[in-house]
Amino acid sequence: MNRNTVFSHKSKLPSGLYIVATPIGNLQDITFRAIETLKCADIIYCEDKRQSSVLLSHYTITTPLGSYHEHNAEKIRPELLEKINLGAAIALISDAGTPLISDPGYKLVSECHDAGIQVFTIPGPSAPIAALASSGLPSDHFYFGGFLPTKAGERKRALADMKTFPHTLIYFETPRRLIETLTDVLETLGNRQVCVARELTKAFENIHRSTVEEMIDYYTTSGVLKGELVLLIAGAEEIEAQLTDAVEKALQQLLNSVSTKEASSLLSDITGIPKKILYNKALELRDRDDQN
Repeated sequence: MNRNTVFSHKSKLPSGLYIVATPIGNLQDITFRAIETLKCADIIYCEDKRQSSVLLSHYTITTPLGSYHEHNAEKIRPELLEKINLGAAIALISDAGTPLISDPGYKLVSECHDAGIQVFTIPGPSAPIAALASSGLPSDHFYFGGFLPTKAGERKRALADMKTFPHTLIYFETPRRLIETLTDVLETLGNRQVCVARELTKAFENIHRSTVEEMIDYYTTSGVLKGELVLLIAGAEEIEAQLTDAVEKALQQLLNSVSTKEASSLLSDITGIPKKILYNKALELRDRDDQN
């Protein structure tokens, strides 16, 4: 690129990087400010030009498109930063929703901050937040984990790590793996309340909430699934969340010297956790030791 290049600033947008949220399905779910920013930017960088062109064409946005995705990011990032340093206002969009949410862009934003480049946010649609708001599960605190691992063993370990997390869990999942994942949820987290939010804002939007077992039955008999989906899982019950590794370790030590009933009673007096909860955990630990 010629270092003497001067960018036009069609509506005199300040130079910088503009993080622009775009619709997750329904093209009408875009803000006036997002449209104006995309029209006035010097260049729009996107993941897939074919997909982004549909949105731009719908709103008669003629701003040039560039590609920025996980396969070319290392190469493109220095060029993009140089353009901004020369005065460009550059917009970054993803295929759908808010950029950087399980999409490339984190390093670009980080390097902009390191270089003293202004970063602007143009907020809008986000599938995890839309799904959470419509799930009926607690929304005051939550954890978003992106995509779970594709391999069953790794997926189970990732879920097991969240067993005592007391707040709503949110993951992206594919239709092909949904029943597998739900089966792993049942095995590792138990028969909790879950919600599957599918095809959000689109013609065949479906938001279904029930227990894990009921959800497995529902999707096993409902035929081939299509479309993008968000899986939400209720957090651990408050008492369950208290069964930390430290509590389990203390319970295990007590079981080495006293009966199951005595161990659960003693630890209940110390921690305030109900005896029944600790007794059930003690039985689980005893069974585990017997199997080893």
